[in-house]
Amino acid sequence: MNRWTGKAENLDEWLNDLRSRPEIMNNVTHWETIPAREAVYAPLPRGLHPKLEAALRAKGIDRLYSHQASAFEAVLAGRNIVTVTPTASGKTLCYNLPVLQALLEDNGVRALYLFPTKALAQDQVAELQQLADLMEADIKTHTYDGDTPPTVRQAIRNAGHIVVTNPDMLHAAILPHHTKWVKLFENVKYIVLDELHAYRGVFGSHVANVIRRLRRICRFYGSNPIFLCASATIDNPGEHAERLIGDKVQVIDNNGAPSGEKHFIFYNPPVVNQQLGIRRSSVLETQRLAAMLLRQGVQTIVFARSRVRVEILLTYLQDAVKQLPGGKQIRGYRGGYLPKQRREIERGLRNGEILGVVSTNALELGIDIGQLQACVINGYPGTIASTWQQSGRAGRRHGTAVTFLVASSNPLDQYVIQNPEFFLNRPPERALIHPDNLLILIDHVKCAAYELPFEKGETFGCEKLEDMLEFLVEEQVLHRVKDRWYWMAQSFPANNISLRSAAQENFVIIDITNGSRVIGEVDRFSAPTLIHEEAIYIHEGVQYQVEKLDYPEKKAYVREVSVDYFTDANMAVELKVLHVDREAESGGIVRQYGEVTVNARPTIFKKIRLRTHENIGSGPIHLPEEELHTSGYWFSFSEEAAARLGTNAMQSALLGIANVLIHIAPLYLMCDPFDIRVYPQVKSVHMKRPTIYFYDRYPGGIGLSERLFELHDELLERARQLIRGCTCLSGCPACVGPIEEVGLLGKSQALQLLEETAVGAP
Repeated sequence: MNRWTGKAENLDEWLNDLRSRPEIMNNVTHWETIPAREAVYAPLPRGLHPKLEAALRAKGIDRLYSHQASAFEAVLAGRNIVTVTPTASGKTLCYNLPVLQALLEDNGVRALYLFPTKALAQDQVAELQQLADLMEADIKTHTYDGDTPPTVRQAIRNAGHIVVTNPDMLHAAILPHHTKWVKLFENVKYIVLDELHAYRGVFGSHVANVIRRLRRICRFYGSNPIFLCASATIDNPGEHAERLIGDKVQVIDNNGAPSGEKHFIFYNPPVVNQQLGIRRSSVLETQRLAAMLLRQGVQTIVFARSRVRVEILLTYLQDAVKQLPGGKQIRGYRGGYLPKQRREIERGLRNGEILGVVSTNALELGIDIGQLQACVINGYPGTIASTWQQSGRAGRRHGTAVTFLVASSNPLDQYVIQNPEFFLNRPPERALIHPDNLLILIDHVKCAAYELPFEKGETFGCEKLEDMLEFLVEEQVLHRVKDRWYWMAQSFPANNISLRSAAQENFVIIDITNGSRVIGEVDRFSAPTLIHEEAIYIHEGVQYQVEKLDYPEKKAYVREVSVDYFTDANMAVELKVLHVDREAESGGIVRQYGEVTVNARPTIFKKIRLRTHENIGSGPIHLPEEELHTSGYWFSFSEEAAARLGTNAMQSALLGIANVLIHIAPLYLMCDPFDIRVYPQVKSVHMKRPTIYFYDRYPGGIGLSERLFELHDELLERARQLIRGCTCLSGCPACVGPIEEVGLLGKSQALQLLEETAVGAP
């Protein structure tokens, strides 16, 4: 350590110094050191085209990693593959090599690349273009997205060897106009699906149907493409890829890429109020750690969960670190930035002009931002897979790297930070999709019928196709002639179908501060709680107040404001069980899974002050009731337990347990916490006992509740550990919820109820 500047010589020295600082180490719950890993190489494949081999050698690549060689071999043997290796392990070559080899052998071949985001697509085009230039080959690679000028579109359709696009464009702009893309569909040999783990939940279920439509059109034009998939580490890559593409897949997971030594530090902000279990702000602690790294000249990435957090952290960091060595910068990076700005930030990170970047998970995907050394994650990102992805952004190949995971006070963060072995020893989550959800499926059957008429005996997914086609005939959308079903409606179906939501009735948000412009949309089931009149809606860090909600027209008119509160709406929920599909019993608890309808009506909204979270006012909401038909899982406690606790205590205990479970359920589901809802009832109409219901927040369900039904015993065990391990006295936001909600004895009552019913309890 230089005694004049206080700067360490390198990151290893700084980390050693950190270990001797009690003000930091008292808050560290675990320090994991992951040793460096040597590379495992394989020679360049025999039969590799000389031009391609020369281009690789020009880039300094004279041998492949073991997984790259295995992928090349499998694809040449005609198999679909999914490559599953960590961040920065050279997955791109796993699909680029076979594609370029095929193009050099036959100039008539075509390939289609699909990426979930535009930024990734741009990155890939640059990479492919560089290889094509080195090979001096005439390989035309183009991005085809919403920003592509009409004049260029024509050229891409006719002459593009590799078309790089995203699922949304494929769904709305390419498949419905397949007659303009004959050259592509007749000759497509490879379809690349990168970042496969991003296709989950509702979005993944839609994408699986888009791929069914894509394969149907390929069959029509006589092609049978091979799918080359790549994914970050998830628990079920093979099964997930097979469900997405509807075909057998070979998993390539023999990672041969090297990695430097990595330190993973679990950091819990200190408690400032023991009674209420309140900790120091995770944002301030994140800023403190990141500022220490930046002052050492360590290139650092900070991840925050929301756009608002990104802006707050960026402001704090720029204030804290006024002078950076060599006039370097700290920048923000998130979805709302313009493409030009984002490219500039990516470039600055690669060449070292930008020393620090604060980002949402937009940089979690495989965008090339060079070699960062440190990563500070503000709040657990929600999934193990996501956390490893973000952490993988630091220390890409060689040299030491460090990741700090800074916990917030929500129960999920507190569970992970106090049980690091759960995080470190557990495989990442499973990616769940439900492509045969009837609402999603029927939308894509309409799109497929518009693209090509359906023939008798044809299949599309697992549901009975003929029943759906006949239903659409009755709805006067299709017209049947002998054994064929033709599209007959005037409209163009794909335009009205968003791949990001299950029900196609979104509310549009219109900003009327200056003129009028659309700034976003909200799905129908969230609208009553997020955009009721007088609600504060936050978009890209800017607060808007909803002036008027036109419910029949599905439009919310908002005006920019600057207030020190946000709003939270209360819902009156009524849940009915329609049908029980599965049932089981353990530890005196009966659990079931089946179909439910949920009737929800917003009643009042509260104004809650920012930072202190105190209630400063409320108002009524006058909106109609919404009905949701979905799948659910529920479990009920025995009547003896109810009698022992009494009604009031049971109310507190159920509320406390529901509070914990709704926060830890996403640990297992790889979903957004809002995708699953919880509803406790002291005496359920269906079970006649105290019951806690969970349901998928999407019409028809997407498989989340069923997975919770299967994980029931483990879920309750985790809830018990979390409540028992929490240091608060009688309930706090990090366990059963604040005392105001669950009462003074809420924590002990919830724990008592769980202890009594524990599987294998004494």
